[in-house]
Amino acid sequence: MKHRFTGILILALLFMAGNNYAQQIVEGLLYSTGKSVKIEIRDGKIESVKPVKKLSDPENKLYVAPGFFDNQVNGFAGVSFSFGGSDLTPERIEKATRELWKKGVTSYLPTLTTNGHDLLVKNFKILAATVKDEKLLGSIPGFHLEGPYINPEDGYRGAHPKQFVSIPDWHKFMEMYMASGEKILQVTVAPEIEGVQDFIRKCTDMGIVIAVGHHNANEEQLNLAVENGARIATHLGNGCANMINRHRNPLWPQLANDNLMISIICDGFHLLPEEIKVFYSVKGPDKTIITSDVTSYAALESGVYKTQTGETIELTPEGMLRYPEQNVLYGSASAITKGVGHIMEVTGCSLANAVQMASTNPADLYGLKDRGSIEAGKRADLILFSIENSEINIHQTWVKGEKVFDSEDD
Repeated sequence: MKHRFTGILILALLFMAGNNYAQQIVEGLLYSTGKSVKIEIRDGKIESVKPVKKLSDPENKLYVAPGFFDNQVNGFAGVSFSFGGSDLTPERIEKATRELWKKGVTSYLPTLTTNGHDLLVKNFKILAATVKDEKLLGSIPGFHLEGPYINPEDGYRGAHPKQFVSIPDWHKFMEMYMASGEKILQVTVAPEIEGVQDFIRKCTDMGIVIAVGHHNANEEQLNLAVENGARIATHLGNGCANMINRHRNPLWPQLANDNLMISIICDGFHLLPEEIKVFYSVKGPDKTIITSDVTSYAALESGVYKTQTGETIELTPEGMLRYPEQNVLYGSASAITKGVGHIMEVTGCSLANAVQMASTNPADLYGLKDRGSIEAGKRADLILFSIENSEINIHQTWVKGEKVFDSEDD
């Protein structure tokens, strides 16, 4: 009886004379071409990528792509990075990471949002100590600080607690930066608030990626932020008031500035299909990143929840996470995997372009040359998946040459 094999994968252990190391071989349909390839892995890295005429198991047709890189993960599967308090432990960080692996996310930035300074410092310290754990396999290259230097007005502020929104304080920021092990890779700010332009310049000089978000900046303020070093807009189309002027609003300047990348949430709730189409048409696959903005409420049952800062939020049966008090979204309950399939369905973009926006572009943005594509010398961060009705179904996930998820075993 032939063993059912759900992954286009051959794992070959080739023990060389006098050596104890193993070589792994992964086969699949290369995401960028649709053609059969054999990927040889050694010591956690891709050794070679070779075309093959036939797959070893021709009955299975799984795509192989670099693992997804999510630059905005607030939490996952009941684990929060911003509001963890005593609940944020190495064990829970590992839990969130392993659950994300199941979704094909092999790299991600834990995102700490607007909160009390002492709590942010504490959580950065916990995260910085944990990411060195070999069990995480380098899946967390750094962190994203979203706020507290954002617009305090309702709507633009989104679900960020107003009492903690502030203007930049360099001394306090450096406390957070040092607590993070100097691993804050991105900070999201509002260009129009006092002191932010100087803050942008200082962070840019340090190699920190500055994003604009949760703001109501006009064209002059937005363009100045880009001149000073801002490189990307955080979840464009969200973190915005429900009622805006049709001409003078923060959306047009961000779309018009050709030097600004964008990240967009493609979970089916944060943006309408026509918004995604327009954003993608303007920026294209080279200047767009798919993100999730996923929260700790992902993978929980629908219902009404109280956050640790007292806000009431609702997780609908359809997977929408709402903040009823301001009639805005609180964040996402869907991993980036959903966004990859959804943007293909909405825009008609190719799988190659979708993976570029979910894997390659974020790695390039943060200067992480060891990941984000399938090339010799890169980390062997790979996913094998099928696509059904615009839905990405992850069958296997490999991180640094180690198989960390197999749907057949789950």
